[in-house]
Amino acid sequence: MTYCVGLKIDRGLVFMSDTRTNAGMDSISTFRKMHVWEQPGERVIVLMSAGNLATTQAVVSLLDERCKAISERHQTVLETPSMYQTARLVGDTVKEVIASAAPVGEKADSYFNASFVLGGQIKGSEPRLFMIYPEGNFIESTEDTPFFQIGETKYGKPIIIRAYDREMTVAEAVKLMLVSFDSTLKSNLSVGLPLDLLFYARDSFKIELQQRIGQDDPYYRTISDGWSKALKAAFQQLPDFPG
Repeated sequence: MTYCVGLKIDRGLVFMSDTRTNAGMDSISTFRKMHVWEQPGERVIVLMSAGNLATTQAVVSLLDERCKAISERHQTVLETPSMYQTARLVGDTVKEVIASAAPVGEKADSYFNASFVLGGQIKGSEPRLFMIYPEGNFIESTEDTPFFQIGETKYGKPIIIRAYDREMTVAEAVKLMLVSFDSTLKSNLSVGLPLDLLFYARDSFKIELQQRIGQDDPYYRTISDGWSKALKAAFQQLPDFPG
């Protein structure tokens, strides 16, 4: 399993993903779930993946190879005129990979399933954020739904819903993400460190911040320990049951 979050704020887009992939408790590996295509001054495209590793890697590899090869048959993520068309391209690639890998009659919600969070900005339009389903269809974020999660979502979602503010700073957004991920890490062994973090600033058309956060990262340790203490303190301050 995995956990990935794409968050839209007034200042831009924030992405975070874990790196754990497991096929049972005795087979745990680390794989990057966040992939970036960048043309400074023109576009930044970020794609995060969850689901069957072979499927997600095949989708990313196909998108990447087509960027490097000159072909009249396939448009690439570096050529799409809008983020909407980029989402359509990724969705079509997902369907293509699953159709080629699955036996006859196999459906997208089977062993081969994969889901994606796509975000970025292409010059001439606003930053946009999409979630792409295994069937290849997709939805876009709105003011009512300013973030998308894929993978193991249930533990970290309540934290984001309660604390999100579209006007928050990048530092506050990263803090919110880390609290959400820390709660998920402590609740589910299929999500694990290190974490990949990326921030794209609106209208910059370049990556502003990209780093990997490991177990020994001092800020992560401060957030993890501080959140645990804050929860205990808040619990103690609540009134006891009057029965």
